[in-house]
Amino acid sequence: MIGIVNYGMGNLRSVQKALQRVGAQAEVIDSPGQIASAKRLILPGVGAFADGMEHLRERGMAEPLKQFADSGKPMLGICLGMQLLFDSSMEDAPSADEPVLGLGILPGKVVRFQEDQGPDKPRLKVPHMGWNEVTFAPDTPLFVGLTPGDHVYFVHGYYCVPDEASDAAATTDYGSTYCSAVHRGNVWATQFHPEKSQRVGLQILENFANAELVHA
Repeated sequence: MIGIVNYGMGNLRSVQKALQRVGAQAEVIDSPGQIASAKRLILPGVGAFADGMEHLRERGMAEPLKQFADSGKPMLGICLGMQLLFDSSMEDAPSADEPVLGLGILPGKVVRFQEDQGPDKPRLKVPHMGWNEVTFAPDTPLFVGLTPGDHVYFVHGYYCVPDEASDAAATTDYGSTYCSAVHRGNVWATQFHPEKSQRVGLQILENFANAELVHA
């Protein structure tokens, strides 16, 4: 069973329906006690980083999520769910020296796109919204069956910067090249929305449901 974590900030039904389309059994998890029983786990999310962390803490889900990540079972973050896996974010931070703390499952930070790209360059539209090309790391089990030039759907104003460049599983160009998917051990995450990315997204979710991801 694939558990989809409900902490009040995700497209739960869209993710569940997409998984069902590829033949996967998926259930929405509403309580922290259900997290450990999932065989695979998805942390979705739409909205602000600080709100997401507050919701997770209020529902008692932060520690069970860390424990699941430590269990070795496959885990997938989507959009805000990817960002929450990291150490900290500058979204809604009181100052540059006081970032909002995340789950700390992945080492790194979350920063904002800068509209001003410098002299003689067009201003960047923030948030980054719509379809964009993704460059996938080679021989990555989550992305089996995809081809160069494939596009996926994004909606975000912030992006993740892993401490370790090797954690980047995919990159995207938007103003500059940034990390749009990560992989560390049994933990995977995408900044884009697989459930909104049609054929490409369904292939990714099918891979997550069926592929050997723990020791990838």
